[in-house]
Amino acid sequence: MLGVASLHVAPHITQGNSLAKGRKPIVISTWDFGVAANKAAWEVLRTNGRALDAVERGVKVAEADLGNPTVGKGGYPDRDGHVTLDACIMDDQGNCGSVAALEHIAHPISVARLVMEKTPHVMLVGEGALQFALEQGFEKENLLIPSSEAAWKEWLKEKKYKPIMNIENRDFRTERLPGNQYNHDTIGMLALDADGNLSGACTTSGMAFKMRGRVGDSPIIGAGLYVDNEVGGATSTGVGEEVIRTVGSFLVVELMRQGYTPEAACKEAVQRIIKKKPAIAKEIQVGFLALNKKGEYGSYALQSGFSYAVCTAEKQDLLLKGKHIFPAP
Repeated sequence: MLGVASLHVAPHITQGNSLAKGRKPIVISTWDFGVAANKAAWEVLRTNGRALDAVERGVKVAEADLGNPTVGKGGYPDRDGHVTLDACIMDDQGNCGSVAALEHIAHPISVARLVMEKTPHVMLVGEGALQFALEQGFEKENLLIPSSEAAWKEWLKEKKYKPIMNIENRDFRTERLPGNQYNHDTIGMLALDADGNLSGACTTSGMAFKMRGRVGDSPIIGAGLYVDNEVGGATSTGVGEEVIRTVGSFLVVELMRQGYTPEAACKEAVQRIIKKKPAIAKEIQVGFLALNKKGEYGSYALQSGFSYAVCTAEKQDLLLKGKHIFPAP
């Protein structure tokens, strides 16, 4: 339960983008690769389409990008060489669907949507998720592309599992150093359509060279993604274990319900991580991104380097730097 003391964090902060002029439709997403994803989502929103359709179409762009080793088919494998994908989606009615540890299917976000629409469940995992996907007509394929396999074999030389901050925005083609290990991450997307309805999607290949079976926050409703059509939506990026421990995206939405701006809510969420795990927080990256019912948005991260993309009728390729708690090194 949120204590009264939490309200002393100045919930109505006016700096930054959190009180940017409210607008709709609008779509926002994490990291630099969110720009291309937003443009695809915008094609749905600009013709008065549903936010749900927009976020699915948008994140599929990242899933299909073979140059992106943190999402979809181009993602790096676990330490045993298996590419496993996680995704979730949530609509304006509180419906949600999720898949975790899904292999051989290039678009887990679309499988997650069908879990939401065609089953009585919220989450399917592993072999069961694959079986469901194949029953729904998805094609089984090898997701370990040559570049990812090469990176995995380089990592095997030293086998050091340590997430690297902000790896999402690096040029991976020039970072093929022997023994390097890479942190897989996420695209999280939130959209508000012309009818004023919210939806969100989140998809990832998880941390590079993770333990077999590891699942982070991305497919977990309330951790990696949460949407409440009365209030707003939030998504997260970074080391998922710490987001799960704070039920981060749900926390951000509940803070907005109390009157926090999106930016202030994201800041409070990362401060909760610091309070729970102060030593770990200094060594990892976690960022939150939020959009409220008015079309106002904001973000906050533990470390510098987090970026997010914004798309509106005025500008479709806006890329912003997220604010952060710890000083840049």
